[in-house]
Amino acid sequence: METTAENDTRALVLHPDITSDPDRRDAAYALEEAVSLAHALPGLAIVGAETVRLAKPQPGKLFGKGKIEELGARIAADEVGLVLIDGPVTPVQQRNLERAWKTKLLDRTGLILEIFSDRAATREGVLQVEMAALSYQRTRLVRAWTHLERQR
Repeated sequence: METTAENDTRALVLHPDITSDPDRRDAAYALEEAVSLAHALPGLAIVGAETVRLAKPQPGKLFGKGKIEELGARIAADEVGLVLIDGPVTPVQQRNLERAWKTKLLDRTGLILEIFSDRAATREGVLQVEMAALSYQRTRLVRAWTHLERQR
């Protein structure tokens, strides 16, 4: 799609179009909106955007095995450093996709928090963004330190 600077992080934007979702949005509009959100974050070069049609999300990895492999090949070929998924991604899905693709992944909430963090100007604004980010990250840290528990 476009590159801006050589040291920018190369990003791929994915919009999961879940056909079984009764509240689903128009896929083309949603993808365009997601790309616009990604452009709002400095230091990103959007190298591609794609709508991925799904009957329903897979609990462990969001996408099916074939689509994960297909996207993994594209991510490797385009040297993508960040995958942006326009929608909610569970902590388990995020971990599994990051391992499969060997790259960082952000969902829509994470992207919006990054934008707010970048643009917060006042001390109060910075604190509000930090509180929201900590609340968001709290669910992703469950069982992260279990290796330090005592054996029973």
